[in-house]
Amino acid sequence: MSYLETTKDVYKEAALTPDVGLCCTTNPIWELPGLKIPKIMQEMNYGCGSTVHARDLTNNPKILYVGVGGGMELLQFSYFSRQKNGVIGIDVVDEMLEASQKNFIEAEAQNDWFKSEFVDLRKGDALHLPVEDNSIDVAAQNCLFNIFKAEELKKAIAEMYRVLKPHGRLVMSDPTCEQPMNETLRNDERLRALCLSGSLPIAEYVKMLTDAGFGTIEIRARKPYRILDPKNYPTDELIYIESIEVAAIKDPMPADGPCVFTGKAAIYFGDEDYFDDGEGHTLLKNQPLAICDKTAAALKALERDDIFFSESTYHYDGGGCC
Repeated sequence: MSYLETTKDVYKEAALTPDVGLCCTTNPIWELPGLKIPKIMQEMNYGCGSTVHARDLTNNPKILYVGVGGGMELLQFSYFSRQKNGVIGIDVVDEMLEASQKNFIEAEAQNDWFKSEFVDLRKGDALHLPVEDNSIDVAAQNCLFNIFKAEELKKAIAEMYRVLKPHGRLVMSDPTCEQPMNETLRNDERLRALCLSGSLPIAEYVKMLTDAGFGTIEIRARKPYRILDPKNYPTDELIYIESIEVAAIKDPMPADGPCVFTGKAAIYFGDEDYFDDGEGHTLLKNQPLAICDKTAAALKALERDDIFFSESTYHYDGGGCC
């Protein structure tokens, strides 16, 4: 049995019998005016963070969500869309699609603004998205891409890139791991189905996205997630896994390479009111400016003694240099 078939079986079981411990979110459940999330959706929240960000969801965007789970994030996206078929939900597991559809009936009973027709559920998988080219404003997946091995991951990212409109956003939440895993862990199909053995270092994760053509990358959060320990897993040492939230934006690729925001800032504290590097970056005196890693390197190369650079916080929320 392939690891993809193992994954389907794991989530078929999770659809038929909700498993609260299957995965664990590192975000509190959204609390928004008039939004009530049915308990069953919370129990079937098999993600490792959140892909729902209000600043991505202005002007009635067309939204795609791959790997529907119990429908919780589809409901949250619908809160911002509120239009027929405004959110497309795709899953390869029939039982998960059926469970999600059933949960929407409960959501309708608890939310007078919500209608099941807001969500267009489709059978399909991340490697062959049943969606037209350049038709989506915001695409999202939560704790799904880490099941894939390298070639499938490249294809899944390319599929998301294909369906996004220019300047559209791919928003993702996945486990990452800086410490290399041993061969046994990497080849454990059930661990991969749980998004654990496929965890990539952040640098590799970002490179996968920029190689696909995404010109801007935002790392929005990096949080503790899991420990793989020798008592419970086939490993000789502790392996620390984090949850990372990333937005990849379908901007044109700059000639000098992608803009990757990892939460760095620059602060000018010189004698003038501001500093202008002549490259489109203006630093007001003692006002921190979020900068991408590329801009940080260029400013540091000036070797000025009146600009301070913070380290990467791996938390970026817009308003940056580029």
